[in-house]
Amino acid sequence: MRALLLLFILLITNQLFAQNGVLKGHVTANNEPLSYASVSIKGLGKGVSTNTKGYFEIKNIPPGTYGITFTSIGYEADTVSITINNNEPVIKNVSLKEKPSKLNEVVVTGVSRATQLRSNPVPITVMSKKEIEQHVNNNIIDAIIKGVPGVSAVTTGPNISKPFIRGLGYNRVLTLYDGIRQEGQQWGDEHGIEIDQYGIGRAEVVKGPASLTYGSDALAGVINLIPYIPSGDDGKLNGDFITDYHTNNGMIGTSVGLSYKQNNWKYAFRATAKAAHDYQNKIDGFVYNTGFREFNLSGIARVDKSWGYSQIGATLYDNRQEIPDGSRDSLSRRFTKQIYEAGQDDIKNRPVVSNDELRSYAITPLHQRIQHYRVYNTNSFKTGDGSINTSLGFQQSIRREYDHPTIPEQAGLYVVLNTVNYDVRYNLPSLGGVETTAGINGMYQTNRSKAATDFPIPDYNLFDAGGFLFAKRSFGRIDISGGLRYDTRHITWNNFYVGTDAQTGFGKQVHLPDTAGASLQFPAFKHNYRGFSGSLGLTYNISDRLLLKANIARGYRAPNITEIGSNGLDPGAHIVYLGNRSFNPEFSLQEDLGFIAYLPDMDIIAEVFNNNINNYIYQAKLNDANGNPVIIVPGNSTYQYQQSKARLYGAELTLNLHPQSIKWLAFDNSISYVTGINKNQPLIDKYGEAAKYLPFIPPLHTRSALRATLPGTYGVFNKLNARIEADGYTNQNHFYALDNTETFTKGYTLFNAGLGFTIKAEKAKSSFYEFFIQGDNLFDTAYQANLNRLKYFEYYKSSPNGHTGIYNMGRNISFKVILHF
Repeated sequence: MRALLLLFILLITNQLFAQNGVLKGHVTANNEPLSYASVSIKGLGKGVSTNTKGYFEIKNIPPGTYGITFTSIGYEADTVSITINNNEPVIKNVSLKEKPSKLNEVVVTGVSRATQLRSNPVPITVMSKKEIEQHVNNNIIDAIIKGVPGVSAVTTGPNISKPFIRGLGYNRVLTLYDGIRQEGQQWGDEHGIEIDQYGIGRAEVVKGPASLTYGSDALAGVINLIPYIPSGDDGKLNGDFITDYHTNNGMIGTSVGLSYKQNNWKYAFRATAKAAHDYQNKIDGFVYNTGFREFNLSGIARVDKSWGYSQIGATLYDNRQEIPDGSRDSLSRRFTKQIYEAGQDDIKNRPVVSNDELRSYAITPLHQRIQHYRVYNTNSFKTGDGSINTSLGFQQSIRREYDHPTIPEQAGLYVVLNTVNYDVRYNLPSLGGVETTAGINGMYQTNRSKAATDFPIPDYNLFDAGGFLFAKRSFGRIDISGGLRYDTRHITWNNFYVGTDAQTGFGKQVHLPDTAGASLQFPAFKHNYRGFSGSLGLTYNISDRLLLKANIARGYRAPNITEIGSNGLDPGAHIVYLGNRSFNPEFSLQEDLGFIAYLPDMDIIAEVFNNNINNYIYQAKLNDANGNPVIIVPGNSTYQYQQSKARLYGAELTLNLHPQSIKWLAFDNSISYVTGINKNQPLIDKYGEAAKYLPFIPPLHTRSALRATLPGTYGVFNKLNARIEADGYTNQNHFYALDNTETFTKGYTLFNAGLGFTIKAEKAKSSFYEFFIQGDNLFDTAYQANLNRLKYFEYYKSSPNGHTGIYNMGRNISFKVILHF
């Protein structure tokens, strides 16, 4: 009886499963397989992604008629009706059409909710993972500079790039990781962005004030780096393995990414390691102490449900970065190294660095170590026709700079920055065609010095809070959006005493009540900064391919900690910073006007801007009454922050030619220009032209690239692509020359080339290799970028070879291989 019952159950189960059907097929675009396109069944919640050959299969579909939707980024969605019969496979092949323009692309940065690019009046540029990968670089910011006109960077060697947007940087550019603001002592310019360059799947760049949705520190714009989560079939482990090598500094990069998807859950993990020795150029040879070693770990888990989604992520960044100082032998111009402490050190009489040390991957005793840890959670909850978005993140940045050659384990600078970020937004249901969002966001932050000998900033507590209201409405061809925001920042610190360690003779922090013989380096401070910001803009859709955009925005930025509180040496920068606690917040008023045309044979993007800033804060080298540099710490410059009115204006023009008659060929061109005017009239009246311009303003920048992408397969090769490009900068005659803060920078043009192709792995059906070969500065041009801090690392008034300061990287050939599996 039991056997009969078991047989009956098996027959019934088999019959039930037999009643379900199968849908499979092939998705293409331009007669090429479309990898990782999404195929979903409306009403069932079932879906898969196509494999690398464009094939898909969905099993266990109950009989019936369904709408099947095919989607892929950059292509028009297609929905077809399919009838599923009992146990009868249905085959459906679909060809997707490219979208008429990138204007239909959805962005999430600088807006209250996901918005099509075409309806946002604020200038936004998007870089895809493919575009990022095609530019082999030492860091993610350099890749963005090559792809986004108007973005530049202050650099201190190949692995340190601080982003600038339209001539504004540091705390005026807000960097986000997956929507969470990056906090890591970004006021300094001797360390880069603490983000894994191999783990980024998309970058969105807002050019212009974004204070409305992010508050202080987004006065110049926002760079949102969105992590890459590979897609694939349910229950299958997917991933990639990346290896990268650069000939100039021997940079070796290795990264492994894994992803897994099951039902409504997605998981992603990545581990990366990079190492490099000193870089080289034909003027300086190998530049001592520019090597680095970096490690990254990151993980993400996400669940999508009918109520919305929830995502949790964590990252770990650990970088040991050598600290160059530019000391040399006066005749041979070979680099020398410090072996004595500041009191006994003669910077012009040091031992010469050996060739073995210049080529060594070992990190020297004089270096900085930056550790950055992050854990965060983002959620979206559907509330009828509206939604609530929340994010909460915790970050810890540990920064140590080792500058004591006789006691290498003693940190000169040792600070720990803890930050809690929060953001809550309510997207109200549309009322009368108006989409409205109300939100509040901010952060709580503490900075503490540890066992250090130098103290450039005090131990402080900071609390930020800001509320905003944003709305948008469409009137036929016109989209209007705007809003208001109010911010407040409370910052405070107690008396900070510095004394002398009797055993080492170095400085040390001294606490009450044992302050006898100590000096009060940072008197107690408490202040509230407040400000209103807002924007109003419109987009006029002339047609599906032609747009006019106009926007006016008031930005707000509270002074950062170095601008109001610094009073000491930053060893990694070789600069003594002097702040001013009476500074007021910066307020900007920027007007943007843009014209965008995505035509069949060309893309035209023209953007002009005008930005007036009140209470603009900038660095200036400090000289005494006789015009001699003020030296507080020997071998280090002294900079004092200034505040005045300022004006920045300029434009970016992009012209990309891609004739339909020659689909495999494209010619991309861009030009960007910005001028920064110092409106400190008393200073200009006294010193004239030397004080007319703002510091750290990039010169006119042009870029032209001829690209060829060959369709089809050639033996084992497919997706063959090649490019040659010219990257040019004009002379920078407009610089802040007072007290030799900056000097004239000669223009230059670099020629680069790249080649890429794909090879399918023989044994694994879904695996394939991508190869990239890139040559930068092919003619080994000797140049100094005006935003290169190493340009000013010079201790002699003249040089036997006629060259002073340190030059940028020479010729570099790089190789990258990516295995997708």
